Amino acid sequence: MRKAIYPGSFDPITNGHLDIIKRSAGLFDEIVIAVLNNSQKNPLFSVNERVNMIKELTKDIPNVSVDSFQGLTVDYAKEIGATAMIRGLRAVSDFEYELQIAQTNKVEFPEIETIFLTADLNYSYLSSSVVREFASYGGDISKFVPEEIIPTIREKFHSER
Repeated sequence: MRKAIYPGSFDPITNGHLDIIKRSAGLFDEIVIAVLNNSQKNPLFSVNERVNMIKELTKDIPNVSVDSFQGLTVDYAKEIGATAMIRGLRAVSDFEYELQIAQTNKVEFPEIETIFLTADLNYSYLSSSVVREFASYGGDISKFVPEEIIPTIREKFHSER
């Protein structure tokens, strides 16, 4: 069984993330979307909120599950028996960073393979940071995130003011 993880903060999940998830689901028997609980960051959404959003958005993809973790991604991959890690690349600058992490993970866990998927051209500019920035000023985020989560994002910014 080919099991992969797609780790990230997903704060919030974007159309670009969903594109990578759907494409990955066709390549592996099982994909675990691994939501990072990073205590050093101040996320917009709690880990549980992010996990629940992703579960709702991926409920129709049978070989996708969602979980959260803390610590090193490579340790979590070992723990759940994943042999591949999915990473999305938007630009050359992403590649330099991701290559360094992939090589470090390979030293720590030789059985793990990192699979790089290039972003769809429609999403090559897109990041969760861009979504948060636009949303914080009341901008139109309908091209950035699934329609279902727009009210949740709007509510989060409205409640913070």
